[in-house]
Amino acid sequence: MSAEPAPPPTANRSRLAHKLAYALRNPARIRPYLRRATRDLRLRVKHRDHVAYYRAVMASDAARSPEAAVGSQSHHRWLALGKMQFDYLVEHGLQPQHRMLDIGCGNLRAGWRFIQYLEPGNYYGIDISPDILIAAKETVTTYQLQDKLPHLTITGNLTLDFLPANHFDVVHAHSVFSHSPIDVIEECLANVGRVLAPDGFFDFTFDRTEGDEHQVLHEDFYYRTSTLITVAEKHGLQARFMDDWEERPHGQSKIRVRRQAV
Repeated sequence: MSAEPAPPPTANRSRLAHKLAYALRNPARIRPYLRRATRDLRLRVKHRDHVAYYRAVMASDAARSPEAAVGSQSHHRWLALGKMQFDYLVEHGLQPQHRMLDIGCGNLRAGWRFIQYLEPGNYYGIDISPDILIAAKETVTTYQLQDKLPHLTITGNLTLDFLPANHFDVVHAHSVFSHSPIDVIEECLANVGRVLAPDGFFDFTFDRTEGDEHQVLHEDFYYRTSTLITVAEKHGLQARFMDDWEERPHGQSKIRVRRQAV
């Protein structure tokens, strides 16, 4: 495993003391947080399953702005974050002939660049949200990528059971595990090895803490690096922390997994 940079703050964002201190420093964010908390209570009553819950969250956010729903508060930021993801994978060996699976593709913040770069038919984007996939189709049209034949598919879980074995050179999940409880993450890591090509890799980002693992509402989850590496290794995957990703101005961390060498 690569040497890790200095750990992030260990504050537990779910604790009342942290919330009060944050509110005092950022009074303009109090009202948006209260709206989220109210929505969280309402959706938790209606949706016990996390995928159904987060699908409803995405429907609510996408109705206001698909770009904001995927974590971009402006179009400029949407473009910048997508380019950051694209540039990183190209620097790490993504080639036009590769087949790519983009888990949680959203409205193609990075996906439109991957579609444009890859050979026709080589991009597979999946998401749990039909609302955000409608926005993804609009992005395909905006960037005139129809001839690239991207695959955009809704899914209800991360078993990946409808996808072929040994098929994808690169699997990518950006800002997916940061919104997922550990059972959803484990479901993905238990199955991603089957769809990876023998020399393929899976990159995923996550919100990192070296303190107590915690969640904020049911939308944001914070994990220790060691926890996710342990889960990956449990399912026969080699995992390493990607310290060079920390140089990017994003705020999340990244782990890369590969199938264990036979």
